[in-house]
Amino acid sequence: MTAQLKWRKQALPYCLLLPALGFVLIFKIYPLFYCFIQGFHYKGNWSLRTFEILFSNKAFWHSLWVTVKMNIVMTPLQIVLSFFMALLVNKTVKGVGTFRSLYYLPVTISMPVAAICWSLMLSVNNGLANSFIKSLFGMEAQGFFTDANQALWCIVALSTWKGCGYWMMFYLAGLKGIDTSVYEAAKIDGANALQTLWNITIPLVKKTTLFVMVADTSINILLFAPTQLITSGGPSDSTNVLMYEAYKQAFKYGSYEKGAATTCVLVVLILIIVFFQFKLTNQEE
Repeated sequence: MTAQLKWRKQALPYCLLLPALGFVLIFKIYPLFYCFIQGFHYKGNWSLRTFEILFSNKAFWHSLWVTVKMNIVMTPLQIVLSFFMALLVNKTVKGVGTFRSLYYLPVTISMPVAAICWSLMLSVNNGLANSFIKSLFGMEAQGFFTDANQALWCIVALSTWKGCGYWMMFYLAGLKGIDTSVYEAAKIDGANALQTLWNITIPLVKKTTLFVMVADTSINILLFAPTQLITSGGPSDSTNVLMYEAYKQAFKYGSYEKGAATTCVLVVLILIIVFFQFKLTNQEE
């Protein structure tokens, strides 16, 4: 009876996880495997021909470059801003809870809603931003999402505003895990605020930074909603990220094999990033 009770206690956590595991298998794992099967099929036969056609397509390489360029700017920007936001709200002062809520508020807004709000705010015709620009600075209306030189960076600004509060919470948890005695010892040794930040705080949240860097990059690589809702990959394909290129190939041009192959490339990029994250983590250990 004791052994049976022990087995039930051990099995209970897994039974509770079964519903969530079922959803992951149905809506995550199965579509991923099906995508790889589709990517390695060409006209019903197993073949690498789909990838050969894909890699010879200039639109694919352009969308890959747009994705890489966006992540080179957006990921470090989000990491730095999130870290300094966490430093600000880590202070024990009156009303700090209000600031934490305000910084986290954009996270509670869904990306489609945020994209629509930003598209209205940055509208070239009657947007709030252009109204301020014309009235305060006397400048001409800016194109923002309709300008090939500005559209991608507007999406970067939107995604950064939307995501920084989320990553701030991870940094805040990391900062709360630092023993205060370390800071007290540094203060006794005469370290100033900048020295404490550079030599103590940043090294002690390095693992948090590694996690945020990998998770944030993975999410940014799969960024889709702003491009689809606001710019449709334009103007002049300036915002045609790889995820949107996969969507176009599958659902606009009807080439499901090319769309699946493009998605396979995205998955491989993410796996490479995760691999380097594990390597860095092992080095830290």
